[in-house]
Amino acid sequence: MPADQDAAPTATLSEGPDAFGFEVTLSRGRARLGVLTTPHGRVLTPAFVAVGTQATVKSLAPEAVMATGTQLIFANTYHLYLRPGADVVAAHGGLHRFMNFPRPMLTDSGGFQVFSLGASLEHGVGKVASIFPGEATRAPKPSGKGLVKVREDGVEFRSHVDGSTHLFTPERSIGLQRQLGADIVLAFDECTSPLHDEAYTEASMERTHRWAVRSLEAFAGSAPLHGYRQALYGIVQGGAFRRLRERSAAFVASLPFDGIAVGGNLGKGHDEMNQVLDWTEPLLPPEKPRHLLGIGDVAGVFAAVERGMDTFDCVMPTRSARSGALLTLTGDGGEASAKRGVNARHRINIYNARFARDLRPVEEGCDCYTCAHYTRAYLRHLFKADEQLGQQLATVHNLRFMARLLERIREALAEDRFAELKREVLGA
Repeated sequence: MPADQDAAPTATLSEGPDAFGFEVTLSRGRARLGVLTTPHGRVLTPAFVAVGTQATVKSLAPEAVMATGTQLIFANTYHLYLRPGADVVAAHGGLHRFMNFPRPMLTDSGGFQVFSLGASLEHGVGKVASIFPGEATRAPKPSGKGLVKVREDGVEFRSHVDGSTHLFTPERSIGLQRQLGADIVLAFDECTSPLHDEAYTEASMERTHRWAVRSLEAFAGSAPLHGYRQALYGIVQGGAFRRLRERSAAFVASLPFDGIAVGGNLGKGHDEMNQVLDWTEPLLPPEKPRHLLGIGDVAGVFAAVERGMDTFDCVMPTRSARSGALLTLTGDGGEASAKRGVNARHRINIYNARFARDLRPVEEGCDCYTCAHYTRAYLRHLFKADEQLGQQLATVHNLRFMARLLERIREALAEDRFAELKREVLGA
């Protein structure tokens, strides 16, 4: 192996119910190829994580999700706690059996709901198109009073389902995630908003650090319920403030987590997100896997990989599919689309009248089921007719798009042409 390709094998990659390991197989600068091993299989990294919030990737059966090449999915503890209840999932033997998905899974701690049911409503900032308010096409609009109260002991939620009140603590979050049984679970944290100031962000970060210690203690004091080892990731917070990000990265890295997630407010635009990763990554243990929370647009994926992230999740590919936004690298979304920003340039709006008689697949060269069997004209018909099959076929394509993109990135890293691929895809 050439001297500039630093291999850093770490944990063993043994199979079996106690298996959890990560091996960096090749480094290109900060970018890296790796293998993440879990009790439910191995993941080639870098990898995109599809979001299955309520134990389902919306509109698709698990078999269809796996057929797209999706290696792992992310479910949400808060939502599954509310319905059907973590005890119901546990009675099935955990999430993998509950939803018939035999591949690796992660669960969020409920910390994201501190944002989505709190500051997200109060500040009018979302986690998909408007996660970066500096790049939004319109000014953020607050949509109501938050449904959470953050306290030192935990977070009090008012259920969006029936208005009932619930308290999440680090200990309760870990207990629920033990019941759910994902391969990888996250420490309880508070996800802050890009519109929070430095003082609030610092107080929140320090509280999250205390919750990280409590999450570790709760995890160590409990046992897996479903016959296999779970791994626990800590979460780096600190907003878009260098002093705070570096403090948080150093603190979380000092704790005995199995892996590390980078979360929270990533700034008001992609440039600030890149700065956050530049500040954070050098302080993370190279032998541990890294997950970037909430990023899945094409430009964000390249930036994350380039800055040493191994996995990343986002609802954008599946949520946008259900609204008729189909991902493509062919650059035919139109000049107006390209002008709308980094997310819009890699998608087409299938509702557009110009696709009414378009007999091409969504993307030439795509090997997904949708592109192999259906035209843009047919997909437009389905969406205009409000047929559910349109959402299913669009979701299949978008998930396969992400899997193919990551396959190309892994191949480019292996062949030392990542920069070339980035220029080809992003045009810069």
